[in-house]
Amino acid sequence: MRYPNLKEEKKLWKKGYKRVAGLDEVGRGALVGPVVAAAVVLNSKFKIQKSKFKFEIQNLKDSKKLTPKKREEVYKALTREPNIKWEIDKASEKVIDKINILEATKLAMKRAIQKLNKKPKFLIIDGNFKIDIDLPQKSVIKADQKVFSCAAASVIAKVTRDKIMKRYHKKYPQYGFDRHKGYPTKFHLRMLKRYGPCPIHRRSFKPVKLLKNKLTNTEGMKSPSLLPETQKLLL
Repeated sequence: MRYPNLKEEKKLWKKGYKRVAGLDEVGRGALVGPVVAAAVVLNSKFKIQKSKFKFEIQNLKDSKKLTPKKREEVYKALTREPNIKWEIDKASEKVIDKINILEATKLAMKRAIQKLNKKPKFLIIDGNFKIDIDLPQKSVIKADQKVFSCAAASVIAKVTRDKIMKRYHKKYPQYGFDRHKGYPTKFHLRMLKRYGPCPIHRRSFKPVKLLKNKLTNTEGMKSPSLLPETQKLLL
């Protein structure tokens, strides 16, 4: 069987749930910036083979398995297909630090659902958790690889967040956010150690928290290599 597919959506359509929303997020594991969630609702009459974007949409996979070029092509097709309705929202790094990443993820998903013009009747969520919203829902592990609407949500959320991180790169170029999008690569951790955290680093995440504590407890915060705004944050 080819994945992702419409098996889950079709089962729910047959049960009378004509508006099924697939949900996924991007950015939970990053050290910087927001977590972004997307909600995708397919028309129950949607058929991939009849879409004018069928060649691009046939390439749909979990966003992590697509090259940036292919991901952008699939994103454009998904967001232009008239039988696909979608919305995105996010929770900032400040919200993440305040309520934790899981609750922030749920909040971003809930906001994306609430922005849809027509309220969905059923939710399929990538993961093993439920959202505090008065709608029937099903959690599916690795739904971004199996369920078409969740895979679509994964791509839309990923492309959206990547654009956000590229904008942040222009403001904080020393960290290389355009390269790793805020995830804890060796380069990012090296730059974090060299320059200290910037205002959009998540203070509750272990690598940032440990470094902040270390800098606060040593003379490192006075180092000229640290950004002025970083020094203020550590005071």
